[in-house]
Amino acid sequence: MKSRFISQWMDDFLREHTVRANSLIITIYGDAIAPHGGTVWLGSFINLVEPLGLNPRMVRTSVFRLSKEKWLVSEQIGRKSYYSLTATGRRRFEHAYRRIYDDPRTVWDGDWQIVFTTSGNLPAAQRDALRRELLWEGFGILAPGVLAHPYADADSLLDILQGTGAHDKVVVMQGRTLGALSSRPLQELVRDCWNLDAIAQDYKRFIDCFRPVARAMKASRGLDPEQAFCVRTLLIHEFRRVQLRDPQLPKQLLPNEWPGDVARQLCGELYALTRDSAEAYLQDVLETADGALPDVAPYFDQRFGHLTNAKSKEQE
Repeated sequence: MKSRFISQWMDDFLREHTVRANSLIITIYGDAIAPHGGTVWLGSFINLVEPLGLNPRMVRTSVFRLSKEKWLVSEQIGRKSYYSLTATGRRRFEHAYRRIYDDPRTVWDGDWQIVFTTSGNLPAAQRDALRRELLWEGFGILAPGVLAHPYADADSLLDILQGTGAHDKVVVMQGRTLGALSSRPLQELVRDCWNLDAIAQDYKRFIDCFRPVARAMKASRGLDPEQAFCVRTLLIHEFRRVQLRDPQLPKQLLPNEWPGDVARQLCGELYALTRDSAEAYLQDVLETADGALPDVAPYFDQRFGHLTNAKSKEQE
């Protein structure tokens, strides 16, 4: 039975937030479809997203655009079209969602990755593209042509350099903070390079938005599968939106009582609460060329670490 509270919350959310169809579809493919093989019949996908306010015309237009942008690829079997993530789309997804489901921050040893983009061999357009990708990855600008991050993932950096064709045109170095020998305090450097106040406000809005939903679902005797799927999708879509602006700095460089930690805890708990019911909805609605969705991939169980696993054990 559907919860009136959740129905009203969803109506309010979709009215108050600008949810772009293209972006929402990528969220769903990455979060829900990729773990089940990554390919579904378009007609079943249209049925899946209807409760989220996407009509068939919007979906068809969006998947066409996403195909042109190399996110999705289609295959025609008989009269039905099946859409999958492309290899490029899957790589983009894995690159982005690595930051969502896993907290990459462990103990920071003071190392920094530094990228110098001032080489004369790097054309202006290519330099701008590289700069955008590095900023999206969380790098900060230390000086003109010098970008750095205290916690960047080496594989992600290599992907960016190769993807922009700059791997043999820039200088990448590793440096280390030398404590008292630093020319300026680290906290001041962080404030200059990253707008943490704005990100903190985004996290607080996320918490205010989803905390009432978590309370309602914890108090519920049973979750409606359709509502569970919708809440899980909007949860990850919104968390993804904030996460991709978060530079993922080590905890030593963040302000005290950083709201990003509370937001991650809340997201993991709500994801665990909706998991089984949402999966039941996916299995009931989606269709592949071989029939029902295949079983979920093993890596799905590792999302949000011990939070998801603990919840699954409680429900056994």
